[in-house]
Amino acid sequence: MQIYESGEMYLETILLLSKKMQYVRSLDIATDLGFSKPSVSRAVGLLKKAELINVDNKGYITLTDEGIKIAERMYERHTVLSSFLEKLGVDKETASKDACKIEHHISAQSFEAIKKFNEKI
Repeated sequence: MQIYESGEMYLETILLLSKKMQYVRSLDIATDLGFSKPSVSRAVGLLKKAELINVDNKGYITLTDEGIKIAERMYERHTVLSSFLEKLGVDKETASKDACKIEHHISAQSFEAIKKFNEKI
């Protein structure tokens, strides 16, 4: 199954919101990402169809096992890349923004090499 950058971003956001709040709704995602409610509703529908999230009758969103796997992979990439860039001297805010862009495009091989190198320094 192919999931696009935006889908990965939504899954990561749902994961992070679920760590901060008991229930995650489309409105919470829209607020966190600064997106319109219709855009989030469309994305939620696509993620539900792809069986990456579940939405109950109250509108509460949870990640499926596959959704959790993808979200955790993206979050790990984000944290490792942010840390790596900060160690190179990039300020925290810029490192986080750049990591967000890189995490969706970097190959598994390159990420693992950066991760290993980051652990050494």
